Amino acid sequence: MAGGRIRATILGFAGALAVFAVLFWIAGVDDLLSTLVAADGRLAALVLLVTLGWLAAWAISLRVVLGVLGVPLSVPQAFFVFTGAMFANNVTPFGQAGGEPITALLISRVADTEYEKGLAAIASVDTLNFVPSITIAVVGVGYFVTEVAFGANRRLELALAAVAVLAVGVPTLVYLGWRRRYRLESRVVALLIPVVRRIAARLPRVPVPTADGIQRRIEGFFRAIERVATNPRGLALALALSTVGWLLQMVGLWLAFRAIGTPIPLSVALFVVPIGAIAGVTPLPGGAGGIESVLVALLVAAPLPGVTESVALAAVVVFRGAVYWTPTVLGGLVTGVVGIRERGSRT
Repeated sequence: MAGGRIRATILGFAGALAVFAVLFWIAGVDDLLSTLVAADGRLAALVLLVTLGWLAAWAISLRVVLGVLGVPLSVPQAFFVFTGAMFANNVTPFGQAGGEPITALLISRVADTEYEKGLAAIASVDTLNFVPSITIAVVGVGYFVTEVAFGANRRLELALAAVAVLAVGVPTLVYLGWRRRYRLESRVVALLIPVVRRIAARLPRVPVPTADGIQRRIEGFFRAIERVATNPRGLALALALSTVGWLLQMVGLWLAFRAIGTPIPLSVALFVVPIGAIAGVTPLPGGAGGIESVLVALLVAAPLPGVTESVALAAVVVFRGAVYWTPTVLGGLVTGVVGIRERGSRT
């Protein structure tokens, strides 16, 4: 099981490196390096500072959700746990989908709570984070089209269509899922019980859970989700913090372009950052390579003065260098410390 996960991660990073190689070749390595060398270091440092602000906003959002579930967590603990969550997302294929189970385990150990509560908390935060991203993207697209004609630009038309589909489709799916949540719960229980028991039977030193035990845990997960969804104050606060986090990410991209000496309108960052984040669902760890490709494609497609492939990639390297590597390094340290303490408590 662990070996398969490691192989998938290695293959994912190999794919990401291949994508980066193609990106660098298209942009031109010499042009890219010269643009990066000439970047304003102070503005690049501001991108890092804004990144820490984004992490703090989403970490406090996680703390709010855990508070609704009756799990107390201090602000520093929430920050380090969330960086651990981002580390898990960034080193596992399929981003959040691959990292959520690991994050739930981290939450359960740090907060000393049930695994299903940790899973419900991070799943709720990830879902809530999606709502403001699409809302801001719609605002950004609406503002941008008042300044620039999309014309026959195919990539921008596709971006606009993607935003429109997500803005309508995701809330609809969430609403339908909520209305049918009890039916969905029963189907998930029926599907997962035999799968979990079969996997546990093949793992050494892991007792095979009973069907009733698995059912209680799955039902506990759904009850936790329902508890979060029916708490208006907690939802409003978590959504507000999520919005702040997204805005800080967009300011980060805007600052990155200013750092390399080619400013862009903030409205462009408002819609390219959320669309780029969609590429995080690819098999590449944390969307590495995929997100950068989408961002560069959209930025070059937009009729922005001075934004060539090398300029767009240089700004994206500054932006993603902070957004990807800051939580990966911090979260990796947190995950390592928690693992060491866990092993120490067993001896």
